[in-house]
Amino acid sequence: MMKKIVALSIALFTLTTLSFAQQKEVKPSTPGVTYGKSINQNNAISTEALQNKLLRSDTFTGKIKGEVTQVCKMSGCYLMLGLVGDNAITVRFKEGAFTVPADLNGKTVILEGKVTKKSADSINMIADGILVIK
Repeated sequence: MMKKIVALSIALFTLTTLSFAQQKEVKPSTPGVTYGKSINQNNAISTEALQNKLLRSDTFTGKIKGEVTQVCKMSGCYLMLGLVGDNAITVRFKEGAFTVPADLNGKTVILEGKVTKKSADSINMIADGILVIK
Protein backbone atom coordinates (compact mmCIF):
# COMPACT_ATOMS: atom_id res chain seq x y z
CA MET A 1 0.00 0.00 0.00
CA MET A 2 2.79 2.42 0.91
CA LYS A 3 4.59 1.66 -2.36
CA LYS A 4 1.43 2.56 -4.32
CA ILE A 5 1.12 5.89 -2.49
CA VAL A 6 4.77 6.72 -3.12
CA ALA A 7 4.50 5.71 -6.80
CA LEU A 8 1.32 7.78 -7.21
CA SER A 9 2.94 10.78 -5.53
CA ILE A 10 5.97 10.55 -7.83
CA ALA A 11 3.72 10.28 -10.89
CA LEU A 12 1.67 13.32 -9.87
CA PHE A 13 4.80 15.34 -9.13
CA THR A 14 6.27 14.44 -12.53
CA LEU A 15 3.09 15.38 -14.40
CA THR A 16 2.82 18.67 -12.54
CA THR A 17 6.45 19.52 -13.23
CA LEU A 18 6.09 18.70 -16.92
CA SER A 19 2.94 20.80 -17.31
CA PHE A 20 4.61 23.82 -15.71
CA ALA A 21 7.71 23.35 -17.86
CA GLN A 22 5.58 23.42 -21.02
CA GLN A 23 3.82 26.69 -20.17
CA LYS A 24 5.25 29.63 -22.09
CA GLU A 25 6.88 32.39 -20.11
CA VAL A 26 4.94 35.59 -20.90
CA LYS A 27 6.98 38.80 -20.89
CA PRO A 28 5.69 41.71 -18.77
CA SER A 29 4.00 44.45 -20.83
CA THR A 30 6.62 47.19 -21.00
CA PRO A 31 6.86 49.60 -23.95
CA GLY A 32 8.55 47.96 -26.95
CA VAL A 33 7.58 44.38 -26.02
CA THR A 34 5.82 42.39 -28.73
CA TYR A 35 3.59 39.33 -28.50
CA GLY A 36 3.13 37.06 -31.49
CA LYS A 37 4.37 38.42 -34.82
CA SER A 38 6.93 41.23 -34.49
CA ILE A 39 5.27 44.46 -35.69
CA ASN A 40 5.94 48.22 -35.74
CA GLN A 41 3.76 51.34 -35.45
CA ASN A 42 3.81 52.22 -39.18
CA ASN A 43 0.37 52.76 -40.75
CA ALA A 44 -1.57 52.04 -37.53
CA ILE A 45 -5.00 53.70 -37.44
CA SER A 46 -6.91 54.86 -34.37
CA THR A 47 -9.92 52.98 -33.08
CA GLU A 48 -12.04 55.97 -34.14
CA ALA A 49 -10.75 55.68 -37.73
CA LEU A 50 -11.46 51.94 -37.58
CA GLN A 51 -15.07 52.58 -36.56
CA ASN A 52 -15.45 54.94 -39.54
CA LYS A 53 -14.03 52.28 -41.89
CA LEU A 54 -16.44 49.68 -40.47
CA LEU A 55 -19.36 51.91 -41.46
CA ARG A 56 -18.43 51.22 -45.10
CA SER A 57 -17.14 47.64 -44.84
CA ASP A 58 -17.60 44.70 -42.45
CA THR A 59 -13.88 43.83 -42.47
CA PHE A 60 -10.55 45.58 -42.02
CA THR A 61 -7.08 44.09 -42.26
CA GLY A 62 -4.18 46.10 -40.87
CA LYS A 63 -2.92 47.80 -37.72
CA ILE A 64 -4.95 49.47 -34.99
CA LYS A 65 -3.75 51.63 -32.09
CA GLY A 66 -5.86 51.58 -28.95
CA GLU A 67 -6.12 51.01 -25.21
CA VAL A 68 -6.61 47.59 -23.68
CA THR A 69 -9.66 47.64 -21.41
CA GLN A 70 -9.70 44.00 -20.28
CA VAL A 71 -7.48 40.90 -20.42
CA CYS A 72 -8.54 37.28 -19.88
CA LYS A 73 -7.52 36.57 -16.29
CA MET A 74 -7.18 32.79 -16.73
CA SER A 75 -4.46 32.57 -19.36
CA GLY A 76 -4.27 35.82 -21.33
CA CYS A 77 -6.11 34.16 -24.21
CA TYR A 78 -8.07 37.26 -25.26
CA LEU A 79 -8.29 40.99 -24.62
CA MET A 80 -10.76 43.81 -25.15
CA LEU A 81 -9.76 46.98 -26.98
CA GLY A 82 -11.81 50.06 -26.15
CA LEU A 83 -13.74 51.95 -28.81
CA VAL A 84 -15.46 55.32 -28.83
CA GLY A 85 -18.56 55.01 -26.63
CA ASP A 86 -19.23 51.82 -24.68
CA ASN A 87 -18.27 49.39 -27.46
CA ALA A 88 -15.13 47.29 -27.51
CA ILE A 89 -13.33 44.98 -29.90
CA THR A 90 -12.92 41.40 -28.70
CA VAL A 91 -9.38 40.41 -29.69
CA ARG A 92 -8.34 36.78 -29.90
CA PHE A 93 -5.10 35.28 -31.10
CA LYS A 94 -4.44 32.53 -33.59
CA GLU A 95 -4.98 29.23 -31.72
CA GLY A 96 -2.01 28.66 -29.43
CA ALA A 97 0.09 31.33 -31.17
CA PHE A 98 0.64 33.46 -28.06
CA THR A 99 -0.86 34.77 -24.85
CA VAL A 100 -0.60 38.14 -23.13
CA PRO A 101 -0.04 39.06 -19.47
CA ALA A 102 -2.80 40.47 -17.26
CA ASP A 103 -0.72 43.64 -16.75
CA LEU A 104 -1.47 44.59 -20.39
CA ASN A 105 -4.79 45.99 -19.10
CA GLY A 106 -4.78 49.80 -19.40
CA LYS A 107 -1.81 49.87 -21.80
CA THR A 108 -1.78 51.46 -25.26
CA VAL A 109 -0.95 48.92 -27.95
CA ILE A 110 -0.68 48.44 -31.70
CA LEU A 111 -2.44 45.30 -32.95
CA GLU A 112 -2.11 43.80 -36.41
CA GLY A 113 -4.65 41.41 -37.85
CA LYS A 114 -8.14 41.10 -39.30
CA VAL A 115 -11.19 42.84 -37.85
CA THR A 116 -14.70 41.59 -38.57
CA LYS A 117 -17.90 43.45 -37.71
CA LYS A 118 -20.76 41.03 -37.03
CA SER A 119 -23.15 43.78 -35.91
CA ALA A 120 -22.93 47.30 -34.48
CA ASP A 121 -22.28 45.80 -31.04
CA SER A 122 -20.10 42.84 -32.09
CA ILE A 123 -16.65 43.61 -33.46
CA ASN A 124 -13.98 40.91 -33.35
CA MET A 125 -10.32 40.75 -34.26
CA ILE A 126 -7.89 37.90 -34.82
CA ALA A 127 -4.49 39.44 -34.02
CA ASP A 128 -1.22 38.20 -35.47
CA GLY A 129 0.91 40.48 -33.33
CA ILE A 130 0.76 43.09 -30.58
CA LEU A 131 3.26 45.85 -29.78
CA VAL A 132 3.12 47.65 -26.40
CA ILE A 133 3.43 51.44 -26.84
CA LYS A 134 2.82 52.78 -23.32
